[in-house]
Amino acid sequence: MCLAIPGVVREIRGSLAVVDYGGVAKEVDISLLEEVEVGDYVIVHVGYAISKLSEEEAKRSIETWKEALERLGAI
Repeated sequence: MCLAIPGVVREIRGSLAVVDYGGVAKEVDISLLEEVEVGDYVIVHVGYAISKLSEEEAKRSIETWKEALERLGAI
């Protein structure tokens, strides 16, 4: 099972992008997706962006994760 948290693309350098996960930035490969732009939300698996999400979908998912982590006492 894969659990994925959406991140927002902050910078693009060729086939690599810097993706921000609420303040934690990671470099990921975006070559599997077409037309990724700064500001897009993506799902990343093992270092590769595998899917784009709408801003609405991403924010809903991020809020669900926050609620779950709060209930577990993790944040």
